[in-house]
Amino acid sequence: MLAKGENMYYDRELFLKLYRSGSNLNHDLVSLYHMAHSVSKYSNLSKNAKKRLKWMDYYYKSKNASKTCRYFDIPRKTFYKWRKRYDPNNLYTLEDKSKAPIKKRQRQITPKQETRIIKLRKQYIRYSKIKIAKIYEQEYKEYISGWKVQKVIEKYRLYFNPVKTTKTTKKRLNAAKRKRITELKKKPKSGFLICLDAIEFRFQGIKRYVFTAIDYFSKVAFARMYKRANSYNAADFLNRLLYLVDGKVENIQTDNGSEFEKYFARSLQKMDLDRYYSRPRTPKDNPVNERFNRTLQEEFTDLGNFTTNILEFNHNLTDWLIEYNFKRPHMSLNYETPINFNNLTKVSPMYPSCILI
Repeated sequence: MLAKGENMYYDRELFLKLYRSGSNLNHDLVSLYHMAHSVSKYSNLSKNAKKRLKWMDYYYKSKNASKTCRYFDIPRKTFYKWRKRYDPNNLYTLEDKSKAPIKKRQRQITPKQETRIIKLRKQYIRYSKIKIAKIYEQEYKEYISGWKVQKVIEKYRLYFNPVKTTKTTKKRLNAAKRKRITELKKKPKSGFLICLDAIEFRFQGIKRYVFTAIDYFSKVAFARMYKRANSYNAADFLNRLLYLVDGKVENIQTDNGSEFEKYFARSLQKMDLDRYYSRPRTPKDNPVNERFNRTLQEEFTDLGNFTTNILEFNHNLTDWLIEYNFKRPHMSLNYETPINFNNLTKVSPMYPSCILI
C-alpha cells in the first residue's frame, strides 16, 4: 500500500524476474480481477443461499449425495431440488424464489360502486366495512361485499384518524413478519439459543436497568446495569455478551420491547444472527430468563447489593456472576454448575471482573 503523496514507479528488473520465473503479469492481474469481481458480485447473497452453496461445494468435493445429506442433515428431496437449480456460473440460482401467484386476483368493482362507497363512508366515518356494506345494499338494492368496501377505504385512506391507523397498520405488519419463539425447534446444545431480557429497578426516584442473558441449555448467564434501557445500550450488551462467549451463538430470543430494536437489530444483522420474539404478554415463552431474573433479585439485589452507582453495581455483579456460573449448583442441571455442565476445560473470559466494568 502506497503512503499518501508517494508515486508509483515501474521496476523493470522486478518484472523481468517475475516473467522468467513463469509469472505473467497480465494473466495474473486478469485472474485476480475476475476473482475480486466474483467476490464483490456475490457478497450480498442471503444466509440461506450461502448455506446451500456449502451443500453444493461439499457434494462436488465428495461426489456423494447421500453423504452430503447426512452431513448437513437435510432431506434428499430438498438437496436434489437445489442441485437441479444450481448453476455454478450464477450463484443467485440458490436464492429463494417468490411464491406469489403469477396471476393475481383483480378487484372487480365499478367506478359507480366506488363513488357510492366513498359517499357512504364519508357520511358514516366511524362505521365498519360490514355496516357500510349493509347500508349500501339497503340504499342501492345491490349486494356488495365488505372486502370491496375495505379496499376502497384503503385506497382513499377514508379513516377517522389516518395517522393513528397508519401506525397501527405498520405495527401489525411488522408483528406478522416476526419469527416467534414457538417456531424454533430447540436443540440440546450450548450456544444454540441465548435468551435476553431487561429488568427495571427504582430507588428513591432513580431508575436503573439491568440487561440479562442466559443460555437456554447450559444456563450460563450474564448481566449488566445501564442508566437507560435503549437500543444503543442493548447493542452494547450484545457485543459484550458475544465477546464473552467468543461469538458461539446461533439464535437470539428477546421480547417485543423498543430497547431491542434499531441499534440492537443492526448489530444482529451485522453478526448474521437469527432472532426470535416472545409472544406479547406471554412470560412462559422465556421461562429460563424469567427464572434467572428472579434469582438475580432474590440472591443479589435483595441482599443489600443494589446501588444506583453503575460502576460499583457492575463490579459487584461480576463477582456474583462468577459464583453463579462457577460455584452455584443448579437443580435444573442435576445440581451441577453451568460451567461444569457445559464441559468447559478453560477458564471463561467472564472471570476477570475488569472486563465487565
